[in-house]
Amino acid sequence: MSRIIDITRPLRGDMEVYPGDPPVSITSMVLGGARVSALEFGSHTGTHVDAPLHFVDGGYGVDELPLDALVGPAVVSREVVPAERLLLFGGNLSVNDAQMLVDHGVRLVGTDRMTIEEEGGDHPVHKLLLGAGVVILETLDLSAVEPGSYELICLPLKIEGCDGAPARAILLADGASK
Repeated sequence: MSRIIDITRPLRGDMEVYPGDPPVSITSMVLGGARVSALEFGSHTGTHVDAPLHFVDGGYGVDELPLDALVGPAVVSREVVPAERLLLFGGNLSVNDAQMLVDHGVRLVGTDRMTIEEEGGDHPVHKLLLGAGVVILETLDLSAVEPGSYELICLPLKIEGCDGAPARAILLADGASK
């Protein structure tokens, strides 16, 4: 039996967001006897995926991301290693690291940070990865995860024509693993 590890950061009203992004607002109300919440936040809030449209002119949106890139074997690591899906602790990629991963056929790169690259600048890592069709997964919670091999399941909200979307991401750990 596989162990399920939730690597999603919860959305909450007081959470930190990327500088300049809209703050999170969650307003609960009762309408017709039922509780309903109004949500307001940016598409790159909390655990989320970036689609090519985020930085690539003419790129496709999150609703067109290939699901087989978001589900499958993944390596969780403290360093950049070739893998089809790579999740990094504290990972900010250099352009050289990103190019190496693209050259090795990476389909998804994730990090427990708010961004895959250093803040500021012209976002060369985003442009390189997204231009190559690589899905970027940011703001993961890897605090309960050991480096190793897992099965990733990451399903972003299917928002038509959007540049990114919050996602629920989990890792399946082999029953024999820690």
